[in-house]
Amino acid sequence: MTGRHKRSRLASNCLLAGEDDEKEKMKNFLRRGEKRKKKEEKLGLFAHYELFLSTTKTKQTWQSAGTAPINQIPRHLRFSITIMAWQRPVLAARTFRLPRCLTQFEAFRYQPFSTTPSSSLDDSPNAAPPLDASESLRQPTRMLPVSRSYFTGTPKFTDYELKLEYLRAKYMDLPSYGPREAPRVAWLVRGQFLAKVNEDISVSRYARLLKSLKVLNKIKAEVMPAEVSKFIEEFSRPRNLYQWELNSRKPDEDGRSRGIGRRKTAHATAYLVEGDGQIIINGKTISEVFPRIHDRESAMWALKATNRLHKYNVFAVARGGGITGQAEAVTLAVAKSLLVHEPGLKSALRRGKSSPLMLMVLNYVFILTSTSTAGVIRTDPRQVERKKPGKLKSRKMPAWVKR
Repeated sequence: MTGRHKRSRLASNCLLAGEDDEKEKMKNFLRRGEKRKKKEEKLGLFAHYELFLSTTKTKQTWQSAGTAPINQIPRHLRFSITIMAWQRPVLAARTFRLPRCLTQFEAFRYQPFSTTPSSSLDDSPNAAPPLDASESLRQPTRMLPVSRSYFTGTPKFTDYELKLEYLRAKYMDLPSYGPREAPRVAWLVRGQFLAKVNEDISVSRYARLLKSLKVLNKIKAEVMPAEVSKFIEEFSRPRNLYQWELNSRKPDEDGRSRGIGRRKTAHATAYLVEGDGQIIINGKTISEVFPRIHDRESAMWALKATNRLHKYNVFAVARGGGITGQAEAVTLAVAKSLLVHEPGLKSALRRGKSSPLMLMVLNYVFILTSTSTAGVIRTDPRQVERKKPGKLKSRKMPAWVKR
């Protein structure tokens, strides 16, 4: 046999083999289709479960199958029962949509057959119990903050600010004191207020609050409302230092008052008692201690400005510093002693713009009165500036030389 014939025969054999394979595949496909059809027919028993229950014979058969052993069940029902046991219970009326209403119905589910007794289905509706809204309306659905300023970061301080503005707007037309006539109040410092409210308040913000409180404090005591005075007490110290100092400073049993004054490095203590105008400083007369007339006038300026020079006797002790420093220290000590006897002279002794020398000149020409400001009840905080290295004094420089 030639090669040509071999090739043609081999090709024909391949074609025959291919046809056989196609036939085998077709047989397998048809065989699988028949198996699938039989399986669907068996599964159809489960789909037509209601049809089986409609007939008495079928119903008795299935009920007996629920309690009988598996070998006593008919063979044509065993596979269906097994498939039904595998399947999950489904709704009987899946295609029907229940209306939306408040009545609650039980879900009708067919339980699979098993060795347990069958359960009966109850299709009676169960109405939901009525809702009792009385209890829910008593309490809010969420917790409400105590203050409307809860989300400001500083709720307590913000409430104080709002209340202060409300009081100022409400009582702005009431009669008030002048700039320096209002009673002094020892306000809480910022540290004390922060400890009270437990909030971080800036210095400028607390200063603005105190400024508004001082405006509210100017209302006259005769017409000040109770809520205003109560609000001011919340920001004042428990013990009014100014009132305590005014009441505690009184002359002793001998009628003496004591005052202390300082100037630069000098300090003095003065005792004032009613008399005929004697002045003794360090056991000497004023002329011996202060030879200059300017120092003598400066030391007794508090008595001279108030026309009390011949009404009180002065006994003073001055230490430290120089002559001028001691004289000005005695001035402050005598003024404080005089306020113990006559507190009403405070406005006359308050700080003034005129110097003692100028007021002395005005007194000689009869222009000065007893109510003029003397400026002798405030300590002068100025000190001598120290010498610096490379300078002759505190600021003086040596003469500059070119070479």
